[in-house]
Amino acid sequence: MNIGIVCYPTYGGSGVVATELGKALALRGHKVHFITYKQPARLDTFTGNTFYHEVYVSNYPLFDFPPYETALTSHLVDVVKFEKLDLLHVHYAIPHASAAIMAKQILAMEGIYIPVITTLHGTDITLVGKDASFGPVVCYSIHMSDGVTAVSQSLKDDTYSFFKIKRDIEVIPNFIDLDRFSKKDHSHFKKAIAPNGEKLLVHTSNFRKVKRIDDAVKVFAEVYKKMPAKLLLMGDGPERIHIEMLCRELGLYDAVTFLGKQNQVQEILSVCDLFLMPSETESFGLAALEAMACELPVISSNAGGIPELNIDGETGFLCNVGDVQGMAEKAIYLLEDESRLLQFKANAKKRAAQFDINQIVPHYEAYYQTVLNKSQSSK
Repeated sequence: MNIGIVCYPTYGGSGVVATELGKALALRGHKVHFITYKQPARLDTFTGNTFYHEVYVSNYPLFDFPPYETALTSHLVDVVKFEKLDLLHVHYAIPHASAAIMAKQILAMEGIYIPVITTLHGTDITLVGKDASFGPVVCYSIHMSDGVTAVSQSLKDDTYSFFKIKRDIEVIPNFIDLDRFSKKDHSHFKKAIAPNGEKLLVHTSNFRKVKRIDDAVKVFAEVYKKMPAKLLLMGDGPERIHIEMLCRELGLYDAVTFLGKQNQVQEILSVCDLFLMPSETESFGLAALEAMACELPVISSNAGGIPELNIDGETGFLCNVGDVQGMAEKAIYLLEDESRLLQFKANAKKRAAQFDINQIVPHYEAYYQTVLNKSQSSK
């Protein structure tokens, strides 16, 4: 197949999933064209089957905000026509799905029919999609797509709850490349950051309020009272200054390390003992899956799709959103008993294997073919 993939090029979950999916499809013999305003962060290698098309937005004085959606639509029309794409797979509803639907309608006027598959990732439904200024467009784009997938059953349920959607939505979960995300021996690195054998807790996110990073710090504060420990914070974003101030107020600043954005996340996860995800909402919890693949149990909230991944009492523990005390107690329970911790680590690795990229990508291929067959029969 000749596939166009539209995504955000950032470190966020939707961009990571879209890029890793495209790379895997290319390795399986498909041609994959990434179409976005900047080279995706995870598109670190190219093969003969991967292509990148940059969307350029003219910055006219007339516009306070450059019209990216219009530029994307025009570029999609161009790429579909001249690369002879079989289908477009767009990740995140705003503005990718609406741009793809507009491109599809323009192409139809020229007798070119291109199926559009939209994958919903989370905040495009639970936060952005609920905004009255975007809601009608999101709803229309979902209805007009030839196929729609969601990364969890929870997100599928939310979509039906928030919008008057009457079409089928296929659940295809996020996935992990176990060749990349697996526990590696970086004992020299661990000795450098935990020279006295401190337990290492870790959190990674885009540092937005919805991630409740202050809860992660407060959980760590309780652990720190009970045992030698350190907290590693990966990522960056609007909440970073607030979190730095909180660490100072709690007297934790020397025990918390801010690592910023990291390309080699798996190397850091490999030396840690426990992953914290206290999020207010998560459609799936990709960061938790990456941690589990590196043999880290997860202490998380029970929000959204996280319970579909993190099995309470087996791969970690689930607590209500904001239950700092409960999360701290579960973290201490795991960290204070080495044999118990090792069992949970093994369980986490085993659970992550169920989301191996080689098992999930064939589901996308089969869905593509189903949509293509329907599209061809309706011409």
